[in-house]
Amino acid sequence: MDNQLLVSLSEKYGSPLYVYDAEKIISQYNRITNAFSTVKNLKLNYAVKANSNISILKLFKKLNSGIDTVSVQEVRLALEAGFKPENIIFTPNGVSLSEIEQAANIGVQINIDNISILEQFGSHYPNIPVCIRINPHVMAGGNRKISVGHIDSKFGISVHQVPHIKRVVKNTGMRINGIHMHTGSDILDIDVFIVATEILFNTANEFKNLDFIDFGSGFKVPYKEGDNSTNIEELGKKLSKRFNMFCKDYGKNLTLMFEPGKFLVSEAGKFLVNVNVVKQTTSTVFASVDSGFNHLVRPMMYDSYHHIHNISNPNGRERYYSVVGYICETDTFGSNRRISEIREGDMLCFNNAGAYCFSMASNYNSRYRPAEVLLYEGKDYLIRKQETFKDLLKNQVIIDFD
Repeated sequence: MDNQLLVSLSEKYGSPLYVYDAEKIISQYNRITNAFSTVKNLKLNYAVKANSNISILKLFKKLNSGIDTVSVQEVRLALEAGFKPENIIFTPNGVSLSEIEQAANIGVQINIDNISILEQFGSHYPNIPVCIRINPHVMAGGNRKISVGHIDSKFGISVHQVPHIKRVVKNTGMRINGIHMHTGSDILDIDVFIVATEILFNTANEFKNLDFIDFGSGFKVPYKEGDNSTNIEELGKKLSKRFNMFCKDYGKNLTLMFEPGKFLVSEAGKFLVNVNVVKQTTSTVFASVDSGFNHLVRPMMYDSYHHIHNISNPNGRERYYSVVGYICETDTFGSNRRISEIREGDMLCFNNAGAYCFSMASNYNSRYRPAEVLLYEGKDYLIRKQETFKDLLKNQVIIDFD
């Protein structure tokens, strides 16, 4: 997406604005499928939580993707997008038995990550096959805020509790048809991830009637020039060989699953904002924009880096700016960033805005959530309207005190 196109889209649909490039999403999807082309049964389940716009989901359906969901509401979105229940996996965390039951009644694949619910569900529904989420106690990527495989994580059943799982399975007569793990986001060290997969293979050997092994995802994408990312091709070569060997020893061709989210949509997204004011203080030059952590919270929540560039004045003399929002909190998108000269009214572009950006947006300070646009085969499509004042009021029940 070149600067001129982005500027024209902002002028057409307003600012702030999320823009997604379908071509990039498709190429990332194809990278994974090509990397694992020697695996007989491969299934990618797009992680809805990364970007839940129904048009994005429909694009993944067109690619023959499955869907990974973490709430019944996401299950319903997937159904609305046209996915069949058998192509949806439900991988929640810390939910009640009743929510698991709702998903089971829809007919999706259930994935359970704690022994308490496993035992309750198995006692009531022994004939519904269940996947088990294992915590391998391997921190394969990212900082502790985005890693979920460490020993203190709330996610998954400890690999050391497999004997307990087997007792539950024996007592309830339930069937385990899948084994799953997710070590966290931003995996860089392929060999560390492979160590975690060996733990999962060993666990899988404890269950004799599996249909699939789900290795999660967490593949890293580059956030700045020269940044490292997960070498999918190397991972595909190493893990495919090991998976095929495992299936031969296991005596059955299992399905290899992944649940990528960020890897598929992060780089496809751009977030466009206008500069409201340039403010010089005694030590800092602030560029304050028409957005805040109500639209893009990742830098404030996870210390995430989003490259920021001035698409209105890309060739201007570079200066150092702190780009901040209009929320009455500290909402700094980037501190002391070297950016082409910023003037009031300029348009800035944030990269890597396709994943965990709009999906985490809010109405804090009673601000409207922005519009979303999808570029597909040379055309731009409005896939979500910008909110209006009516949207702020539509679910409120107003009491008249007069």
